[in-house]
Amino acid sequence: MSNNQSTNLGDQIVERVNTVSDALRNISGVKDVDIATAPRKTVWEDGKVKLYHFEREDKSRISTPVLVSYALVNRWEMMDLQPNRSLIRKLVSEGMDIYLIDWGYPTRIDRYKTLEDYILGNINDCVDFIRSEHNIDQVNLLGVCQGGTFSLIYSALFPEKVKNLITLVTPVDFDNKEGLLFKWAKDMDVDAIVDGFGGIVPGDFLNTGFDLLKPMNKTRKYLALPETMADQGKLMNFLRMEHWVADSPAQAGETYRRFIKEMYQQNKLVKGEFELGGRKVNLNNIKVPILTIYAKEDHIVPPDTTKPINELVSSKDKELMEFPGGHIGVFVGSRSQKVLAPAIAQWLAERDK
Repeated sequence: MSNNQSTNLGDQIVERVNTVSDALRNISGVKDVDIATAPRKTVWEDGKVKLYHFEREDKSRISTPVLVSYALVNRWEMMDLQPNRSLIRKLVSEGMDIYLIDWGYPTRIDRYKTLEDYILGNINDCVDFIRSEHNIDQVNLLGVCQGGTFSLIYSALFPEKVKNLITLVTPVDFDNKEGLLFKWAKDMDVDAIVDGFGGIVPGDFLNTGFDLLKPMNKTRKYLALPETMADQGKLMNFLRMEHWVADSPAQAGETYRRFIKEMYQQNKLVKGEFELGGRKVNLNNIKVPILTIYAKEDHIVPPDTTKPINELVSSKDKELMEFPGGHIGVFVGSRSQKVLAPAIAQWLAERDK
């Protein structure tokens, strides 16, 4: 081995030791990992479901409140992961009056909770609370991922209660051969899964499926862990994300069973065959202004599952917006702060009459 090679190897060893030393010092100094820190109040609740109202220091620029409906899968805290990467905080700072539904953590007692309970019950109750609280007839709806599918269904059934509708990375056309989730779900024996887990599907089971979509992502993440831990800022970002992933709630079995069968496997919503509470859900009933946002590199909800929304509604005022990133980047990426939240605020402000 030459002197230069020996020197380079020695430098690499010293650098690695310093990296590990910094990593150990940083991780030992972590006392707590806080997420979802935007100030809020619980203004309504029903069992495990809560409605939050995010506090503001001044009057909202957009007079009609916005109700956010997140997915049942994972937790809404992704929208408020940390102060400088919070879509919620940014929406509030852009002049919106934000309410958000927290679906809670279903347990075995909730295994028979249905789509009717979530949409005709919880969402409708929250909408009515806001309407009563503000003495208004309509609210703005912002539906995220599966929560966007719920918002579309709700808007089709209760068009008189919705002023403007925004869907964010929302699947509607489940006949998709691009996304692995959509392929897998086609042949899934969902009855065996729900019944095998005793009527309540664990969050860890769902997270395993998400990890398998891009298995090398997790491998690369952990291989880079020493370098990540050596940087205090990167370490806290990592821990917040891991906190969010580990906090995934279980799924009410009957809701999960029906959503997989009638959406992923039978694509009933697009076909006009989906019914809720005995009422046929026709997306053509949606006539309100609608902003449909998809992420160009989304591997969880591919763009082609979202884009048909604008073809299915009868709204004259409808806009399709492409976000230049992936599913998670919509919530925590720099473009979310610089581009997405201001665009949503501007779109609503122009229709705030």
